[in-house]
Amino acid sequence: MKLVNRGFLVVRPTEVFLSWANLNSQGIAFTIDDQPEPSIYLIEEDFFDIEPIIERHFKAMFEQELELVNEDESTWPQNRTIELFLTWFEIEAGTTVFDSEKSDLRTDA
Repeated sequence: MKLVNRGFLVVRPTEVFLSWANLNSQGIAFTIDDQPEPSIYLIEEDFFDIEPIIERHFKAMFEQELELVNEDESTWPQNRTIELFLTWFEIEAGTTVFDSEKSDLRTDA
């Protein structure tokens, strides 16, 4: 196993986000009981305080999560603040990432 030089943020939707998703998805119903799959975002490996990292990345993460439900930006909330992001998502952070696969990591441009 290889240690990857990244930390991570787990972004888990709350019921508030799922309510928006149910109004704006393409016929898919979301409930918190379904335990929706969280997203994992890789971040810098060493950090002491998570708040500055969330502040730096929340807009991109917010837009990514919205796009997963509906690509039509006109359905997205216009005022995408960090406060709204933290209401719509629970965030968990960590610093240890292992790659258990033998093949090299790939990224999409």
